[in-house]
Amino acid sequence: MFTGAMVAMITPFQDGEIDFQTLEELIEFQIENGIDAIVPAGTTGESPTLSHEEQKQLIQRIIQIVDGRVPVIAGAGSNSTAEAIELTDFAKKAGAEATLQVTPYYNKPTQEGFYQHFAVIAEEVDLPIVLYNIPGRCGAGMTADTIARLAELENIVAIKEATGSMDQASEIAIKCDITIISGDDSLTLPLASVGGKGVISVAANIVPADVKAMTDLILEGDLASARQWHNKLFTLCKNMLTLATNPIPIKAAMAMLNMAPEELRLPMTPLEEDKKAVLKQTLRNYGLLE
Repeated sequence: MFTGAMVAMITPFQDGEIDFQTLEELIEFQIENGIDAIVPAGTTGESPTLSHEEQKQLIQRIIQIVDGRVPVIAGAGSNSTAEAIELTDFAKKAGAEATLQVTPYYNKPTQEGFYQHFAVIAEEVDLPIVLYNIPGRCGAGMTADTIARLAELENIVAIKEATGSMDQASEIAIKCDITIISGDDSLTLPLASVGGKGVISVAANIVPADVKAMTDLILEGDLASARQWHNKLFTLCKNMLTLATNPIPIKAAMAMLNMAPEELRLPMTPLEEDKKAVLKQTLRNYGLLE
């Protein structure tokens, strides 16, 4: 459940509301292309601007559409431990196979605070947890020692590692046996060299079969062949995370490919026109646009 190609799903909007029709089409596209798991309501899904009610509706609807065909790892994190417990409990009752739990943001806990936050969630709700360590967005991050402590808890099974640090990933792998999942598409293969087992992928929104081809080779231990996919995917993946803040570029790309509306919620704004030109050329070079 916690290895391979997992898609960090966008949340499509139309006229300010969640576009459930497009959402269903996107999920079917993912499953048809062999994705290993669906991960809604994360960073890419614009969870910070979803109300709790919308987040619950989104998770519930996706679980209904997926209907057990692949695991759903529902974004249920918060900078409030009580809110994270509430969302996690809802995800369990709705039928999610696991939750993604981002490190608390803005309030900048100490390492002990991080530990207690996740430990209480794991104790309160009996559902597997994928930790999500992304200090660049949260203002603080967990050390490898804290992650190793958390890995001793039965419900904490994996970590989405988005620090961008190979040293951090190596330290985690040395200190414990938690499953390491890449949180940056362009680092999926490098992380595999120190024990990574897959990716929660932004690029998989548009090229799920290609991301899965790479992670399948990684899981088979054929890193040399996986490198060919890494090289093909690299520029596309890099632009998705560097042209502007995620999910601005991926939503622009999906609009260009007639997959989903470009609509974002403030404070996210559309990709600038000069950067759209770069993105369009990237899609052409990849073979997604003529």
